[in-house]
Amino acid sequence: MGRYLAARTAAILGTLLIISLFVFIVMHAIPGGPFDEDKMPLPPASKANILRSYGLDRPLSEQYVRFVWNVAHLNFGVSYQSPGESVVHLLGRVWPVTMHLGGMALAIALAGGLSLGVTAALRQNTPVDYLTTGVAVFGLVVPHFVLGSLLILIFSTMLGWLPAGGWDAPRQWILPTLTYCLAPLGLVARYTRVSVLEVLGADHVRTARAKGLATRRVVFRHVLRNALVPLLTVIGPLFPDLLTGSIFVEGIYRVPGLGRYFVTSVYDRDYPMIMGLALLAALLVSVMYLVSDLFYLLADPRIRYT
Repeated sequence: MGRYLAARTAAILGTLLIISLFVFIVMHAIPGGPFDEDKMPLPPASKANILRSYGLDRPLSEQYVRFVWNVAHLNFGVSYQSPGESVVHLLGRVWPVTMHLGGMALAIALAGGLSLGVTAALRQNTPVDYLTTGVAVFGLVVPHFVLGSLLILIFSTMLGWLPAGGWDAPRQWILPTLTYCLAPLGLVARYTRVSVLEVLGADHVRTARAKGLATRRVVFRHVLRNALVPLLTVIGPLFPDLLTGSIFVEGIYRVPGLGRYFVTSVYDRDYPMIMGLALLAALLVSVMYLVSDLFYLLADPRIRYT
């Protein structure tokens, strides 16, 4: 196991290095720069001083080597959108809001999706199954900006029950969380239903039923554990997806989180922020796949890593 973890850690570091090089090349290959004349008209001397202060007057190869060296010391540079504030400090200021929103959405998606999926599988081809499938498909096919606008229209404009935006009070958390959780809830519900149906037809489940075991005991002891392995493959990537924010949800509800920086950083050519966000997303995805692989061991003891 120790050798396996060391190999996976080395693979994660190699992946991050490759992604950083790819993103660096692409963002410098795109026409335009952070201090072009159309964005920020400056005298030539002032522009030269700014480029020199950010190290943008150096050759690209030197800029990349210096970036990698600084990242190794947890220094991602200073964001161009927020002069005087480092990328690490900016992420530490806005990411907790996004993690708060994503954590609540993730908890509801997992609890609701697993419950709906198991219920639909146990009542296959009944009105309960059709209703659950309809809710799951609705969550998967309706975009965030459509669902967010619909919820604001119903609960804020027509009924006046909930505020349409902001992030200061718990009442303001409800609509963004509902908007954010419905798509992953539908995904988890659909995969849970399929996985449980496959296990319900297995020989050991039929044997357990033939012995007269109660349905609840059969489900919790013989079905869910065996259905968990394929579900881990689906649930794992949901964590980095939800915890890095959504530009649509945060934009519609005026949530001061990380999601909007994924777009504004590219538009403003904020190179340090682009690199920081890309590496953060890549690190979260890599770590969650590693955690998912380790959870396979708990779900199925027959699995061995060497």
